Amino acid sequence: MPDRRRLTDAGIARLRAGAREYTVWDTQVAGLGVRIRPSGGRTFIYHRKTDRGVRKTSFGPAALRKVEEVRRACMEVAATGDAGTEGEARGTAPLFRDFVAGPWKMDRFARFKPSTQRTSEGILEWRLLPAFGARRVDRIGRRMIIRWFEAGSRTAPGAANAALDLLGHILNHARALGHVGTNPTRGIRRNPGRKMTRFLSREEIARLHLVLDRHAGGSASEAQQADTIRLLLLTGCRKGEIIRLRRDEVRGDRLELADSKTGPRTVLLNGPAREIVRRRMAQGTGSWLFPSVRDPSRPQCQGLPLWYRVRREAGIGDVRLHDLRHTVASQAAMNGVPLPVVARLLGHSNVSMTMRYAHVGDREIEEAAERVGRAISAVMSIHPVTRPEGGRRDVCTTVTTAC
Repeated sequence: MPDRRRLTDAGIARLRAGAREYTVWDTQVAGLGVRIRPSGGRTFIYHRKTDRGVRKTSFGPAALRKVEEVRRACMEVAATGDAGTEGEARGTAPLFRDFVAGPWKMDRFARFKPSTQRTSEGILEWRLLPAFGARRVDRIGRRMIIRWFEAGSRTAPGAANAALDLLGHILNHARALGHVGTNPTRGIRRNPGRKMTRFLSREEIARLHLVLDRHAGGSASEAQQADTIRLLLLTGCRKGEIIRLRRDEVRGDRLELADSKTGPRTVLLNGPAREIVRRRMAQGTGSWLFPSVRDPSRPQCQGLPLWYRVRREAGIGDVRLHDLRHTVASQAAMNGVPLPVVARLLGHSNVSMTMRYAHVGDREIEEAAERVGRAISAVMSIHPVTRPEGGRRDVCTTVTTAC
């Protein structure tokens, strides 16, 4: 049976979240209710019957409006029939900035991982709120979004993609609450990303190792950054996982990461990686394994400026730090490690992600082709082959020689 009672502001404030979403309906105005989500969010909703079926309207967070105010708005909608599309009841849709600060942050943002929250806050501050903050969510149109997206794409296509994704996420929630009928970001083509095919060959790994050895004997900052870069290459971890590695996440021969891109995960350390971690654990007492040289209460610089010198000196100027992760995946795949194991090694949520990284380079393909060719040629040289039509026995001396 539906839960019906006379809604009051104090009564709504006492409603508690359950394991599943539920709605309490008002006995004063038919169709008016308060939807309570498992997250604790409370939203006024209004359902009314029309010739075209039931029309659903959201009046926003219950914390921002009084019950009597919402009742009057419901009566106005019922009298005028002016509810156009879902959620457009005469100015009831909130401003974008209010919606983000209220329902979206309470229902969606709060579920993000800490690292995702930091990224999202930066996108909101610098890209979304300046462009859309003062507009009602139901007045953010597709053409407006396309113009904004194209302008951002001219200077920072990757950042524009990230901002478009977050805007779509926010407007999806607005649609779920009935503020908009459709999500206007749907179908907008994102900027093509860089193809992730770069990784280090064996010769490049050796050169990088020699350059890092030289810098390991430099200043404290250079030595620390050299250890960080080498640990990235040895473990295949993401940059943030090593830069922000806490000492209490080191557990003997493994790292127990509390927060990675895919959530908590365990990283098993090989011998050289264990040596780096052991040495760093013995050198400090703060929270971070790689603390800032200037302020030990903070982790080291996110940018790792030494990397740009190291890659130039090693002759790998086109390689990004993240390509070290690709290198680990590729080396594992080329050494016969099954893709499901590589996925576990890298902390991927599924094998399809791993397949994008586990590339085999052209140089390795050429070397493999040569080895196969030499092996087959050697076998054919030992065992002569008889021509079917002539009876004469000829020897195949190369792979391309016709028998």
